[in-house]
Amino acid sequence: MSLHKYKRYIDEGDLVAVYLGRDSIKPMIVTKDESHVNKFGTFPHNDWIGKEYGSKVVSSRGTFIYLLHPTPELWTLILPHRTQILYIADISFISAYLDLKPGTRMIESGTGSGSFSHSIARTIAPTGHLFSFEFHERRAEIARQEFKDHGLDHLITLNHRDVCRDGFDLSDTVNAVFLDLPAPWEAVASAKKAFKQHRTGKICTFSPCMEQVMRTVTALNEHQFVDITMFECLIRNYEVQPIKKLTVQDAINSIRSMDAKRRDPQANAEAKAKRRRNEFDETDKETDVDDTAEMIVSRTRTEMKGHTSYLTFATFLPVEAVQAPASE
Repeated sequence: MSLHKYKRYIDEGDLVAVYLGRDSIKPMIVTKDESHVNKFGTFPHNDWIGKEYGSKVVSSRGTFIYLLHPTPELWTLILPHRTQILYIADISFISAYLDLKPGTRMIESGTGSGSFSHSIARTIAPTGHLFSFEFHERRAEIARQEFKDHGLDHLITLNHRDVCRDGFDLSDTVNAVFLDLPAPWEAVASAKKAFKQHRTGKICTFSPCMEQVMRTVTALNEHQFVDITMFECLIRNYEVQPIKKLTVQDAINSIRSMDAKRRDPQANAEAKAKRRRNEFDETDKETDVDDTAEMIVSRTRTEMKGHTSYLTFATFLPVEAVQAPASE
């Protein structure tokens, strides 16, 4: 089973993303003679084997689920969380700014739950390579097995190492570096050595606090990185809904009505009673529906989720570009 290559038919032992609804997707290994039971009914795994990915499977109750092919995007939504993870908004932004493409050789630290690792592997395949580092031994073991199960182990080398203390032990090797560490500034010097020394490279750090950003920027400046820029990714959701069209006169009448309500509460109560009588009298009248009375609008929600972390980018210059000119 591979998450960076598409497979058409489901076999025993495959990973399937079981789609129960928009907010409910579950990872499941197809196992012969077993069944999946949920609020929609019972779904025998034997019925899944041989079906195409994307198929709709119906239970004995007439309800159904979808069997989706796992992708890095779906895996980000359904993976078991061992740490906080990167989501698609940040992943896509980082991938673009680091200029990831097939053939890229890259460092990632730390691995965590492997959310970003899966997207990187697909992007740099088939000729690129990801050197991933995780300081927590148990998390490293679990991630290594996941990469193997998902057919990504030939694209990812996972190391159990504290890079802030011991460095990456790589030199003149990679085109890009991503640091998701509590103290990324401690790994900047080692990251600089890991870049291909005669080519331009890109580095990104992922930090939740501005104090971390400031210390990282200081380290990047000290090691002669350039084009240092910080971004904050925010998700802004839009709601699409119909609203009543108002003429200028409608707006004026509405303002006058609100003013009247504030000045004379008794008159306001009488006006409400009159409107209710008019509505009752007109219930039996035939009226034509005015399709132009409403229009569809898109507006942002009043509340917006906070940021995940600050993204700090910088450029590594080739050795020749930063060396001082020889004195005559």
